[in-house]
Amino acid sequence: MLVHEILNQGHGSDIAIVDEGRRFTYADFAQNVKIFRNRLYALGVREGDRIGIFSRNSAEFVFAYFATASLGAINVPINFQLSARETNYILENSEVKFVLTYEKLDTNFTQYDIATFGEMPCDVTAPELPADFDENSPCVIIYTSGTTGNPKGAVLSHRNLVHNTRQCSVFKCHRECKVLCVLPMYHCFEWTCAVLNTFYRGAEAHVVRVFKPKEVVDMIREHGITDVIIVPSIFKLITALAKPEDFKTVRFAMSGGTTLPDKIIQEFTDKFGLPIAEGYGLSEASPCVFLTTHGEERAGSCGKILDGEEIRIVDPDGNDAPIGELLVRGGQVMLGYWKNPQATVEAIDRDGWLHTGDVAKFDADGYAYIVNRIKEMIISMGENIYPREVEEVVYDFPGIKDAAVIGVEDKLRGQVGACFYEVREGEKVDPRELKKFLQKNLALYKVPREFHELAEIPRTSTGKISKRQILEDFLKA
Repeated sequence: MLVHEILNQGHGSDIAIVDEGRRFTYADFAQNVKIFRNRLYALGVREGDRIGIFSRNSAEFVFAYFATASLGAINVPINFQLSARETNYILENSEVKFVLTYEKLDTNFTQYDIATFGEMPCDVTAPELPADFDENSPCVIIYTSGTTGNPKGAVLSHRNLVHNTRQCSVFKCHRECKVLCVLPMYHCFEWTCAVLNTFYRGAEAHVVRVFKPKEVVDMIREHGITDVIIVPSIFKLITALAKPEDFKTVRFAMSGGTTLPDKIIQEFTDKFGLPIAEGYGLSEASPCVFLTTHGEERAGSCGKILDGEEIRIVDPDGNDAPIGELLVRGGQVMLGYWKNPQATVEAIDRDGWLHTGDVAKFDADGYAYIVNRIKEMIISMGENIYPREVEEVVYDFPGIKDAAVIGVEDKLRGQVGACFYEVREGEKVDPRELKKFLQKNLALYKVPREFHELAEIPRTSTGKISKRQILEDFLKA
């Protein structure tokens, strides 16, 4: 099955998408995809071309994605929180043909308004895909922030996405379900678990364009939402705001994106009488590696091994171990990184094992637990932040001699970045100006929340910056 064929799983007269009062049946869905498809083809889109999508959640986002896939072209969904510099890097690296966007971008690439794209006149009918086009062809490039600077584009095939969508059967979603789609659709967790899985089961996707806690709670109650797939920070906000009766129709609640604190689980369960399922994944795995089966939730665990995948846990020498780095192999593992063969070889070994960079273990019942992160990634409100990327921008600020960005705990966001820096001799750095500089050159969620000037950045015996020492000193202060 190809990704755009997923919509055929629904019944034509059943509701597929509800978006700000607009209701689209599966038949409407198919018709709008056809309209977008013809328009894209008329603009010269062909197999293998890349099309950027810079948009908040909307029915049009879905139509554009499915239409692009149906032409054998490759979607490039872009985080709309990124700065112009970051966005342009992705557009240039992926060499997009043009961008479908909900707002005017500061870029030289051709842009079309995604909201009105389907209304543009078109008298061209796009042909069917060639017979030799198969499920191993690329469908999307998901850009994930790099640990060494610029982001890398994980290339996912039609097979990757459909395989991972089928693995979401553990949610037990069905035709009568109404799924809340509140996380950004550019995020692979939302796209696979809350969008593709919903359509694969013939259910309803209820689109939220901008997250506002009270409006989301009202939507859950008024629309009779049954499935809620969100991140810990949103669980915390809606638990404090909602009443038990607001969640009377909810049958399944799932958290992903980052570790779910026990306190949030307990408060939610005590108030609504519902457990929270957890999952674990990464963009390179489409993204799900572990998911919790509905009705088998276990606090602290991100679920069990999914059908059709293999798992290994290895020590630093590559030997199997009870606790160690998590490796995964299966149909959901990416094709590789776009235009980056070296990074691909480093991520996927010759035997096809994807090295996640995360430390995991299993309990006696086969439940998986993520213990730590080998990588220095910070997860703030479900968004991945890589310190090295932020540090490189910090170094561009006048007067900075050395810098280290480290994740520190935050009650609402899970983690936030703290920037520690050393100033060049004879110079001064105003932390307020440094913050403004970062806000101009980075997505706002990547900008550190705290800034600390150090007389001297501690280093290891080999001369590397010692983030462990910085953090230990910070926690003692």
